[in-house]
Amino acid sequence: MGALEKSVKVQIRKSKINSSIISAAAVSGGIALAVLAPSLLSTLGRTKYLKQRRYQLKSSFSRLVAAGYIALVEEGGKKRARLTPKGERYAALLGEGKLAPKKPKRWDGKWRMLVFDIPERRRAVRTKIRAALISLGFVRLQDSVWVYPYDCEDLITLLKTDFKVGKDVLYVIADRIEFDKPLRILFGLV
Repeated sequence: MGALEKSVKVQIRKSKINSSIISAAAVSGGIALAVLAPSLLSTLGRTKYLKQRRYQLKSSFSRLVAAGYIALVEEGGKKRARLTPKGERYAALLGEGKLAPKKPKRWDGKWRMLVFDIPERRRAVRTKIRAALISLGFVRLQDSVWVYPYDCEDLITLLKTDFKVGKDVLYVIADRIEFDKPLRILFGLV
């Protein structure tokens, strides 16, 4: 496994953990910290690397607190995790599936491609994915190949999870696309 694949895998895992924490906090309103970890571990799936999973969960939780998505408040002598207004907005976006990819000031020169092959029996899901990609600003390169110039891994991970399409949808980071001038013009990158 190359360095790019490893870094992509780590980022996807972190986004899943962060999304699980935010979703759990949104559903419960206020969660006792002692109860938080076990329920989230079951959400993230059982694994033989339980200590590593707990560490990842704690570090993700700390990052969400530091970023201002979650606040620790004391209620009834117990510390509880509550979503901040910023966290509530993020949770709402997670629930609605409207997380738009952030556009950086400068393009990194890499294309993000989404390739999907969803069976005919799941045609409705395929149609919803196409509609979501269009609303997010992706451009159709070929029948089931969509392209976007900015980082959108977290969004694609959420999309794959929401629609339960896993291996049917592939996220590709490409350094170059042949004859990409029309795409650069379309995205305003020229």
